[in-house]
Amino acid sequence: MKQCHVSAPVQMCCRIASALLLIVPTTRTYAQQATYTFGLGRIEEIIVRADRTEQTLPIAPMSGARLGADAIARFNVPILDSALDLIPGASASNSGGSRNERLFFVRGFDRFQVPLSIDGVRVYLPADNRLDAGFFLTSDLAEIQVQKGYVSVLDGPGGLGGAVNLVTRKPETPLEVHFRAGAVLGRDGSANGSSAYGSIGSLQDGYYVYASGAQTDISRSQLPGDFIATVNEGGGFRDHSKRNNWRVNVKAGLLPNETDEYTLSYTKQGGEKEAPLHTSDPIASQRFWAWPYWDIDSIYFLSTTAIDDTAQVETKAYYNTFKNGLFAYDNATYTTQTLGRAFRSYYDDEAYGGSVQGEMPLGEGNALKAAVHFRRDVHVEYQTSFAPTMFTEPEQENREDTWSLAVEDRFRLTPHLEVIAGASYDWRNLHAAEDYTGGAYIYYPLADSHAWNGQGALIYTIDADTIIYANVSHRTRFPTIFERFSTRFGGATSNPNLKPERATNAEFGVRAALKDDAQIDAALFHSDVSDVIVSVPFVFQGTNITQSQNVGDGEYFGVEISADAAIAKDTTAGLRYTYTHRTLDNPANAAFKLTGLPAHQAFAYITYSLSDSLTLSPNIQAASKRWTVTTNGAAYYRTGSYTLLNFSADYKVTENVSLSAGVKNLFDANYALTDGFPEEGRNFFLNVTANF
Repeated sequence: MKQCHVSAPVQMCCRIASALLLIVPTTRTYAQQATYTFGLGRIEEIIVRADRTEQTLPIAPMSGARLGADAIARFNVPILDSALDLIPGASASNSGGSRNERLFFVRGFDRFQVPLSIDGVRVYLPADNRLDAGFFLTSDLAEIQVQKGYVSVLDGPGGLGGAVNLVTRKPETPLEVHFRAGAVLGRDGSANGSSAYGSIGSLQDGYYVYASGAQTDISRSQLPGDFIATVNEGGGFRDHSKRNNWRVNVKAGLLPNETDEYTLSYTKQGGEKEAPLHTSDPIASQRFWAWPYWDIDSIYFLSTTAIDDTAQVETKAYYNTFKNGLFAYDNATYTTQTLGRAFRSYYDDEAYGGSVQGEMPLGEGNALKAAVHFRRDVHVEYQTSFAPTMFTEPEQENREDTWSLAVEDRFRLTPHLEVIAGASYDWRNLHAAEDYTGGAYIYYPLADSHAWNGQGALIYTIDADTIIYANVSHRTRFPTIFERFSTRFGGATSNPNLKPERATNAEFGVRAALKDDAQIDAALFHSDVSDVIVSVPFVFQGTNITQSQNVGDGEYFGVEISADAAIAKDTTAGLRYTYTHRTLDNPANAAFKLTGLPAHQAFAYITYSLSDSLTLSPNIQAASKRWTVTTNGAAYYRTGSYTLLNFSADYKVTENVSLSAGVKNLFDANYALTDGFPEEGRNFFLNVTANF
């Protein structure tokens, strides 16, 4: 792959960022210690911190980052993909096409290779795992965890290139109430939507209870003023850009002593959306799809128990469901379903499982951890067609078990050097794989799969202000049902024996505190990917179709820099920069390019406290061009270079009530992340927050 050209706006942003770095030669992750964090809901992290009283570096995970609730609110990133854009090594994008899904990448790896969890319970769609990040809200979270490259084997299978975990909140006082309500406005000041978040909780002697709810209702979005109208899109308000999301979370926990905790939680989220059309493709070639519901719920039990003051056991048990409706219509009015292209597709999935993890010391400075994971996924689908006559298929079921056994040892060789080593064995048993076509059931061959994973790390504490680390991790990712069995509307054939994808990730990093309230984090990373699943031309029964095969091979590498510091009494500043280079050899397509991710990405901010009540926070987001492809796959080209200036102001009305207002994309930049799907123009937000 050719390196992405850095546009003049991006060069400008990089110069600004470089100037900031000269002023502030240090960094830390926003909100290192997020308040109200449900600790049991975190995934495993390797904390880079020396066991010394003079330690000055704040707690932070190796190969990872935490985005806290304060940063989520200050920069007004209410949806998961936009929040991840603030983290070095992570990036948001858009799938385009008839699905128009919000995407995320971590060090070049996509949503299929980076598991998403809520409180450590994985959100997995066994059919195709096409998670739309636009359905996941952030306003009710305590923090977002992102592991990059090195994902502990203790967390279970699937962490090929990273992991994202949404951590909910937990009360910290006898009675606490939080509330936020807001409005979303277009570039002309028109009302485009609203948002709300509320919670109530109580921490008592020996127990706690908590409940929260969040909603974002976007009725429309507005295109930039200089968008040139097309036959499909007249400009102004983007057609079919409606989206409505909500989530509730309730939990009750027991705290029998200082070490043990037992919590039962329930999370449910729902969503609906329409999908805008490609702005320039012929209308006859487009699909008219909408999702009337996209719902997930999960009930889960998490616990930690100390044993004899020397060991502890953590348990997890859960039951999840996923229900999804995809409706295809006759035309762009989205009102009738009479033609052969119209259908109603239904998914009705469930999963249950759990894990047990134990930790025990093997001597001074040596801790051994082991874990076992089990999960059963059941996918049920059926479809209603409308031509030539209305017909509803019988239900088809896919049923599969996934297991993992993992062990990890962390020991201190010297007062300055720590060593971590881990390994796991994952396997999957397929019990049913059904389809229905041509008026009859199809029963696919049942094939199981297994994979080994291994990783290791060295952490060296130079002094109280400087730590360096290096790690390597070999991980795998099992293919989905779609990749193994989907016929792609008759254009593909199955491959039950599809193997797991593989990646060997290596990283070298440094964390240093150069002066008070100033820190720098930097990392070099490299990934060698193999057995990547790609679609290959295939002749089946004399017909030219495609088949998913493990023939892709490539590498990703890059650098991350993150910096924060107090540059004056009332002023803090920060910088995030990521460079990522990706290549993938696809034998089936010589012109193939990896799409969706910019080579260069930067975020810089300044926060200035004008008084005890008023805080101003301007920031810049910039990215270089990224590869995209036309709908028919005929041509790859680069699009999406942008520089966005954003601004927010927070005013404390009383001790308990505050107002925040701001603007995103202040200069109304007209840009796109994928072919035919322009992003939103200038937009405003206004929020009122109350905490008691």
